[in-house]
Amino acid sequence: MSLYQNITEDKNKKLALLIDPDKFSAALVTKLAEKAGVDYLFIGGSIISEGNFHDCIKTLKKISMLPLILFPGNSDQVDASADAILFLSLISGRNADNLIGRHVIAAPSLKRTSLEIIPTGYMLIDGGRITSALYMSNTLPIPADKPDIAVSTAIAGEMLGLKLIYMDTGSGALNHVPCEMIKEVKRNISIPLIVGGGIRTPGDAVNICEAGADVIVIGTVAEKSPETFFQIVQSLKLKYTKN
Repeated sequence: MSLYQNITEDKNKKLALLIDPDKFSAALVTKLAEKAGVDYLFIGGSIISEGNFHDCIKTLKKISMLPLILFPGNSDQVDASADAILFLSLISGRNADNLIGRHVIAAPSLKRTSLEIIPTGYMLIDGGRITSALYMSNTLPIPADKPDIAVSTAIAGEMLGLKLIYMDTGSGALNHVPCEMIKEVKRNISIPLIVGGGIRTPGDAVNICEAGADVIVIGTVAEKSPETFFQIVQSLKLKYTKN
């Protein structure tokens, strides 16, 4: 079964740990993720300044059996030894490089790999502060109080043939994507919905899943409070895992 099939056909809520190679000790955080019962490892970041992206992937593949999915901040963050890549098109912005330009650069090399390529509509939502994702993408986020814009954007993404919608307020955001916005987007699309950014408590995670997220992504809280991260994963497993 492909990873995309796993997301679409398994009705359990899923959780991904987002690893920024500049911020995490890969071995320590992966051990925590496997103990907690995370479903996927996402790897990437808006800036990878230490040059350890490929080394981090090599380490992760040695120490973990969890599916490793690239969440690239730019066209340099591609590694054929991963399992899949979210081929992100920033559909909430108006920066042509992030809509299609960087994809053109990356496409020939991606085609030569065995990576499972998952076309993903990436939507940045205002999370109360300027995050690295906002700054580096040079785009404006969708206002948190404008669910109609988010809905129209997600519908357009699905109509264009994208396989996933990923709503994100960015790493370190003050707020997560509003639950009412998540609910309205999910009600209007038929493809899986990923939500990340600003998720800090088990309550946040449960509310976001209740609103309609199929996969939630945790990053900053795992770095700053491994205990809280473990609690978030366990709360979702207890509530949503179906026998």
